[in-house]
Amino acid sequence: MTTSGSSASLLVLGLGNVLCRDDGLGVAAIELLTRRFRIPEHVRVLDGGTLGLSLLSQIRASEDVILVDAIAGAGPPGTFIRLDGELVAPAVRTRLSCHQIGVADLLSVLEILDAYPRRLILLGLVPRTLELGLGCSPEIESQLDDLVGRIVDEARRLGFELFPCTANAETRGRAARALGL
Repeated sequence: MTTSGSSASLLVLGLGNVLCRDDGLGVAAIELLTRRFRIPEHVRVLDGGTLGLSLLSQIRASEDVILVDAIAGAGPPGTFIRLDGELVAPAVRTRLSCHQIGVADLLSVLEILDAYPRRLILLGLVPRTLELGLGCSPEIESQLDDLVGRIVDEARRLGFELFPCTANAETRGRAARALGL
C-alpha cells in the first residue's frame, strides 16, 4: 500500500463519449468510483472523456495509469476485458469510436517521448451499442458495479488502497458537488 510519504502516483482515467451510449462507460465507471470510494493521496481519478492528446501532461505526471473504456473484444456485451503493458496500444488502435484515435495518438506520443507510465492497464467492457444517445445499454449498466470493483482491485494490486465511503460521506460528497465545492 502506498503511504502518504511515498511519491508514487496512480492516475485512473475514464475515457469515452457519453453522447454515444456504451462508449461513455469509462466515464460512467469513474463517476461511480468517485461517488462510492474515498480517493487517497497520490491517486487521481479523472474523466478524460474524448480529450486525447490533451491528457498528455496528466499521464506524464503519473507512474501508474489505469485507463477505463469500451473495448472491442470477444464475448457478449458487458464482457470484462483487462489488458496491460504492450497489449494496450494495439487495443486502442482497434477503433470503436472517434475518441480512440486520440488515445492511440496519445500513447504513440508517450512512446516517442520515452514517457510511458511504469505500468499501463486498460480495463473495460465489450459495448453493445455506440449509437448516438445518452446512457449505457442495460448489458453495460448491469456490469458497471463489477467494473468499479475491478478498478479498486487493480489499484490495490498496484499498491493504492481505495476505501468505500460511508453513507454520510457519500451524501456530503453529492451535496458538495451540487454546491460547486
